[in-house]
Amino acid sequence: MPAESASDPVTDPGTHHEGRTVLDSRDISRALTRIAHEILERNKGASDLVLLGIPTRGVPLAQRVAAKIAAVEGIDIPVGSLDITMYRDDLRMRPARTLLPTEIPHGGIDDKTVVLVDDVLFSGRTIRAALDAMNDVGRPKTVRLAVLVDRGHRELPIRADFVGKNLPTSLVESVRVRLAEFDGVDAVTIAGVAARSTDAEVLR
Repeated sequence: MPAESASDPVTDPGTHHEGRTVLDSRDISRALTRIAHEILERNKGASDLVLLGIPTRGVPLAQRVAAKIAAVEGIDIPVGSLDITMYRDDLRMRPARTLLPTEIPHGGIDDKTVVLVDDVLFSGRTIRAALDAMNDVGRPKTVRLAVLVDRGHRELPIRADFVGKNLPTSLVESVRVRLAEFDGVDAVTIAGVAARSTDAEVLR
């Protein structure tokens, strides 16, 4: 809620061991299948659905969920991306960041049910920024949130509607989501020592 998708502190593989795997590729696939079915059930079908992934890893996750919905409903769901870079609440405290793509599907998001998709939900600040960014591109009928992992420790009153896995963590642990599209493998790992976060991942 990039990587922001980068919201959660993510382990720098150059400074830390990979930790233990809590989700492998099959677990991730099953979690996304469940999320897809829950979205359809909550929405009573695929009508007026739009999925917006939060770059970076939220985007391929949104594409995968859309593919699973299409396999059930037989229709393609619009998928886009929503960059939050200029809406972060730590802009003045950190170096300039590279802008990531915002791509709104043809037809826009006005009066649609928009599902924001991200890899990890942590403090909630990424999702707050995403909601602000969305105000500049349209006015959806409803906004919902799907995340692969909810690790707790919220700093804002934000809750995910669809969660692949609730993963209780301590603040000294780091969670890393790896996806084949970027990392060559699908896995979620947790390490017991807080690692140096990448610049994109401080906000989560």
